[in-house]
Amino acid sequence: MSINRVVLVGRLTKDIEIRVTQSGAKIGSFTLAVQRNKAGAGGQVEADFIRCLAFNKTAENTERYTHKGSLVGIEGRIQTGSYTD
Repeated sequence: MSINRVVLVGRLTKDIEIRVTQSGAKIGSFTLAVQRNKAGAGGQVEADFIRCLAFNKTAENTERYTHKGSLVGIEGRIQTGSYTD
């Protein structure tokens, strides 16, 4: 058994971008800036920038009700991939 669950709270770095697949599914992509608990060198607040995807109705609602700078909370799973050119 494996558990892959993540909860993030952060701010959108830009408006969500929606694209539609050939089968008609909607995919929204956005980046979430999540502050770290500790300040970095010099007292600066540090953040991680997490690339996220939302699908179909979730993507539509995110586009409709959020914008750059919106504070959002998301729940999902982490998936990594690799790219070879």
